[in-house]
Amino acid sequence: MKYVRLLLSIAALLGVALPAGAGEPQYFTLHDLGNGVYAAVGKPGSGAGSNSGFVIGDDGVAVIDTFQKPAAAEELLATIRGLTQQPVRFVVNTHYHIDHVAGNGVYHDAGAVLVAQKNVRAWERTENLKFWGDNIPPKVKAMVESLVLPDLVYDGSIDLYLGSRKLEVRTLPGHTGSDSIVVVPDANIVFCGDLFWNHTLPNTIDAHVGDWVVSDDRLITEHPLATFVPGHGEVGRAADVRALRDYLDTLRTDVARARTAGKEGTELVSTVEAELKPTYSGWGWYSHFIKRNISQEAAELAGTKRFPGDPWKK
Repeated sequence: MKYVRLLLSIAALLGVALPAGAGEPQYFTLHDLGNGVYAAVGKPGSGAGSNSGFVIGDDGVAVIDTFQKPAAAEELLATIRGLTQQPVRFVVNTHYHIDHVAGNGVYHDAGAVLVAQKNVRAWERTENLKFWGDNIPPKVKAMVESLVLPDLVYDGSIDLYLGSRKLEVRTLPGHTGSDSIVVVPDANIVFCGDLFWNHTLPNTIDAHVGDWVVSDDRLITEHPLATFVPGHGEVGRAADVRALRDYLDTLRTDVARARTAGKEGTELVSTVEAELKPTYSGWGWYSHFIKRNISQEAAELAGTKRFPGDPWKK
């Protein structure tokens, strides 16, 4: 991080010690993307859970996503305050999943307006419970039901302004039914949320994979030279978005072919995994998500998959 290196250099010259917490962040690695745009890539195993980022404008700051732990959001807010005295005016949640919204309260308490697609507000305190299964510990239930909700919601799009600096927030289908991207036109940078996982297998629990492929095609077509900040993994380019798009398309094609051949259940999963493993076993979260991706896509194609907002199926 540029500012950390500068602080360390100044401290060394003056012979003074930096205060605790002024070194490298615990939860993320900060990437200066230029033009006042930063990506905070969650460190594996830190509990950050996902990526975040922020944009510094003429009269304020906009933050995109708030991590899985409030402590990570607090660390990023302190980092922002080390770079600018401008207030955090907006926070955009790219979707409702808890690893992107659990730090909302940190920014809300700091005076920011929380902004998201309308389904984020509808689902944040309910749909997130499913990640703990049927036997949810009372403390977890209380935590999820106390998550801070967006203050301002939209359906398809909204433009936010930091003085003269414009951020284009646009809804795209695919990952959860509540997904948004944040485009910074004057920097040619796109914050994708979980519509882009960089060489990392995605969570498809809520996904319409067919729609997701179309959305990633749109990202590539409309922003061919952009820098893309993913929800998970390192900052990438169009080729990296295409790699995820191709994984999703291959997953869908291979599952459809196995179903046509009469395979189902564990036989279908093992058949499709054998086809995907040579290309994708080196991706992050492969072992965690591969079988789930296959089973969930089979349910999607069969018309039996539950999506957010649907009644719970027992």
